Amino acid sequence: MDTPPPQPREVDLHRLELRFAHARLIEPRAIEALARSIEHSGQLVACIAVPEADGNRLILVDGYRRVGALRRLGRDTARVESWACDLAQALLLVLAQARRRPFAAIEEALLVQELVHGQGLSEREVARRSGRDVSWVSRRLELVCGLSETVLAAVRQGTVSTWAATRVLAPLARANSAQATELLDALAASPLTTRELQTWFRHYRNSPRAARARMVAHPRLFIESLRAQDEQWADTRLARGPEGQCAAEVQQLLALIKRLRERLPGLRDPLRQAGLPESLVGALTRLRIAVDALQGELARNLDHDPQPDPRCGPNPTGARQEPARDQPHPAAVA
Repeated sequence: MDTPPPQPREVDLHRLELRFAHARLIEPRAIEALARSIEHSGQLVACIAVPEADGNRLILVDGYRRVGALRRLGRDTARVESWACDLAQALLLVLAQARRRPFAAIEEALLVQELVHGQGLSEREVARRSGRDVSWVSRRLELVCGLSETVLAAVRQGTVSTWAATRVLAPLARANSAQATELLDALAASPLTTRELQTWFRHYRNSPRAARARMVAHPRLFIESLRAQDEQWADTRLARGPEGQCAAEVQQLLALIKRLRERLPGLRDPLRQAGLPESLVGALTRLRIAVDALQGELARNLDHDPQPDPRCGPNPTGARQEPARDQPHPAAVA
């Protein structure tokens, strides 16, 4: 016979220990909407908690938004469902139910981190008991691996996205922690979108050290300067017309060909034991075909050939005499 689920009861908010508040995103709009819903219809979904060892307080496992909404409304109590299990089991159950509620990836990652590093479970055990794959558990741990508390706090507050934290700030912190902290402060004062930050980081990796310092200090100014350059370049292309654009592309192509010719002798080094990679051989073959086709186009355009397609022109080698058409036979004329 199945044990009936525990009945929710009213619990004073001061009895709830918000131990995992750092593992939840701070979303003021969601809390405000939830507060309006609770004020209109009451608390429909109970919070989930497990009792501490002494039994005086309850560790809140799920329902941090609801507690925030209740505090916004000035309430003193919350409907709480107390689970009779240990903390690790409660976290696993919440993680298993995450597919039915909107958990952010960083929140799931922090829960997995607590289970592995805080509760001492292995990744395989977390995957088995939460109904997930081991690869999923590993990927979630990688999201928070190397992130400092400052960066995690910025993600929780919405200053930076999870993508920015894992793809930009974490690699930058491993290479230069001081610049990562400076960039985080600059983003707090003037945030960038994910696309803008991706553009910024791409230029940062290819910039010299002096330019990197200026980019970190003023990321918004750098993005605005890039946008101004793009607009200026668009105006220049419009003024030049297709002829000017073609001339500029020819100059770029000449520079690329010059660099390629400088590198080709190194590919023919007799001391190289292994042959060229297949990808490079294929690329050079495609380049030769493209150059041959370009030579044909240049010959037709520079020589002002009125017939651009040689297959449509006359074939003198196949010329032969043919009888005139629509003419009477000579005997009939006589």
